[in-house]
Amino acid sequence: MNLGRLDLNLVVALRALLEERNVTRAGQRVGLSQPAMSAALARLRRHFDDDLLARVGGHYELTALGQVLLDRASTAYDLLERLFASQADFDPARESREFKLVASDYAVAVFGTELARVVHQEAPGIRLRFAQTPTSVVDATDALLSTTDGLFMPHGVISGFPATDLYQDRWVFLVADDHPSVGDRLTREDLARLPWVTYQRTYDAPAVRQLGMLGIEPRVEVSVDSFQIMPLLVDGTRRIALIQARLARLLAPLAAVRVVEPPYEAVPLSEALWWHPVHTHDAAHIWLRETAARVGRRMTEERSGYHRRPPAAGPNSHETPES
Repeated sequence: MNLGRLDLNLVVALRALLEERNVTRAGQRVGLSQPAMSAALARLRRHFDDDLLARVGGHYELTALGQVLLDRASTAYDLLERLFASQADFDPARESREFKLVASDYAVAVFGTELARVVHQEAPGIRLRFAQTPTSVVDATDALLSTTDGLFMPHGVISGFPATDLYQDRWVFLVADDHPSVGDRLTREDLARLPWVTYQRTYDAPAVRQLGMLGIEPRVEVSVDSFQIMPLLVDGTRRIALIQARLARLLAPLAAVRVVEPPYEAVPLSEALWWHPVHTHDAAHIWLRETAARVGRRMTEERSGYHRRPPAAGPNSHETPES
C-alpha cells in the first residue's frame, strides 16, 4: 500500500459515511455537498472494491466489510487528528484543548478530581474528558491508547507502553458495621467462605491474583463496574469487598461499613498514567504528564488516612514512595 498516493481526506469521509449511513447527512457532518460526498463514496468503493453501504428498502446498511471498517475508520481518524494537532510549544495559560483520559471511577474520584483542580487553576482553556475503562483494556491496549491521551491504570495489569508513576495506594477490605461473623480481623478462611462484591475485572489486580497463590477462590455474589457503588452493596449484608484505602476514606460517610486489613500482605497499588508512544514528544502531552506527576507527588506527601507509616521521599519524579 502506497500511502503517498492516498487522499487522507477520504478517512474523514469514510468515517462519516460509515457512522451516518447516509450520504447527505455524512456530507453535512463534514461540510461537503451531497455531490461531493457521493464522489468520495465512489472513490472509496473503487479503492475497497466493495459497496460499503448497500441500499436495503428505503435506507442504507453497512456491508460486511463496512462493519469491519467502522471501528478502524474511527480509530484512524482519532489518531490522525492527534498526530496533526501535535505542537512544538505549549502555553497552558493560553491554549484551548481537550484531553481524553480513560480511568476507572476510583481513579477519577481519588486522582482525577485533584488533577482537574490544578488544571482549572493553571490552564483555564484546557478541558479534561474522563471515559470509563473498558473491560477489553488488557486485550486491546494499543487500540485504546491510540485514540486517547492517556490511561490511568495500576502497574501489574498492562505493560509495554510508556508510563509516568503517580502515587501509591493500598488494598483494604470493607465489611458491614454490623457484620454477624467478622470482628476486628478477617481470616483467610473468611475470604473463602464469605460472599464477595467485586469490580468487573478485579482479578487483573496483583493483590487479587495473590489470592490464587494462597489457594483462595473468591465466591463472587455481585460484580459491578463502579468501585464507588461497592460500599452500598456491602452495607447491611454478609458480603466483603476489596477496595483501595484512599477511596474507602472518601466513601466512609456513604454507607454503614468499616475497613478491615487483609489477612495477607497485599501488594500495594501503584497508579500510573500510560500513553501511546505517538504522544511522547508532543509539547501539550508533556505538560499533561508533568502536571499529573506533580499532582501525584503532592498526594504522596499528604496523609491518606489509612497509612501504616509516614511516606518517605522518592529519589526522583518517576519513583513513588509507599503510602
